[in-house]
Amino acid sequence: MGSRNHPFGLDSDPMPYTLVAHDEHDERHQGAVVYPIYQNTLFTYASSDHPGHGYKYSRMGNPTVMELEKRLAALEHGERAQCFASGMAAISAAILSRVSAGDHVICVSQVYFGTREFMDSFLSRYQVEVTYVDGASIEAIRQAVQSNTRVLYLESPTSYYFQLQDLQACVGLARECGLETIIDNTWASPCHQHPLDIGIDLVVHSLTKYVSGHSDVLGGAVIGSSSWIERLSQVDHQLLGGIMTPHTASLMMRGLRTLPLRMARLGDTAMKIAEYFGTLPCIRKVNFPGLPEHPQHELAKRQMTGWGSLLSIELEQPLEKAKQWIDQLVYFRIGLSFGGYESLVLVVGAAEQSTEEKPVTLIRFNVGLEDPADLIRDLDSCHTFFANGSGNGNGNENSCLREQAQ
Repeated sequence: MGSRNHPFGLDSDPMPYTLVAHDEHDERHQGAVVYPIYQNTLFTYASSDHPGHGYKYSRMGNPTVMELEKRLAALEHGERAQCFASGMAAISAAILSRVSAGDHVICVSQVYFGTREFMDSFLSRYQVEVTYVDGASIEAIRQAVQSNTRVLYLESPTSYYFQLQDLQACVGLARECGLETIIDNTWASPCHQHPLDIGIDLVVHSLTKYVSGHSDVLGGAVIGSSSWIERLSQVDHQLLGGIMTPHTASLMMRGLRTLPLRMARLGDTAMKIAEYFGTLPCIRKVNFPGLPEHPQHELAKRQMTGWGSLLSIELEQPLEKAKQWIDQLVYFRIGLSFGGYESLVLVVGAAEQSTEEKPVTLIRFNVGLEDPADLIRDLDSCHTFFANGSGNGNGNENSCLREQAQ
């Protein structure tokens, strides 16, 4: 990425725990330990000839939001960040900032469903073609390159089957073919993966997930070099208007304070849950890159320094029976998102290998900050629930757990 402005004026980067926890004394704000919320929409000037501070209107820039952007850029090893109202606003702006009518995009086939919907329903309206490829195969990516290919869009790991892309190989191919690279780095977070250091051009995050950490605020960010973010800021951010509010930015900075601590805890718990699932005979496969059994485990260890909270299992049971099982879980609430303090579960649907004769259901789990022993005790109902092959377990163990939890 080249040189960056170190946040504390030092000649080396602070470690992540220090980066999120320590602020310099701020005399401008009377030494406040929490950065103030500039809730105003506009900024006035002392005179017409001396705008001074440089702020005009909060859609074009706000001190609270820009403070968050500075911290995110430092944590992701980027030069500059731009925050948005949601993860999808960040994703769509990042893509739109790099393509024009007639361009071609290569995208991994297991990409987040919102991103795929944007590419299929929105980009096609403006004559931008998209080809989906097996992200695990660099050769498949190479074969998809066309004369008008502009962007290679990655998501590593993906968020249902947790497939990785070899980022170093993708960067090499992109440079060889003159492509620009964008990656969704939400699952790994800035704590566990730094694609910009490998040579990826732009990184996007759904800040709603790990950075917020409290499931109470939406946001997104795009991070990269100053020149790339400047173009995105002037056009796709200001004119499309998907800005982050100052209050949201303040809540995101609160979440950022504990991000490394939470990521360490969540990754440890996710590993324990994944290992536990691996002992159950009714589970065909556990999808989690931290497991040695994951087909890309060695690649995961090279590219990442830790694990996220999200994993999935392929259960050898029909869809309806899988739903009956998760409906009786106590500590796993049924929901779509991930990265918060709470544990969640979602029946995604039939797994890729499912057949009518041998149904397999894909179930995604987000582990929260609960004690892993309690989560495993809750999940242990899988033994009794499917023991007789009918999915009509009595759920007595979970009834006791439910009473204790109330």
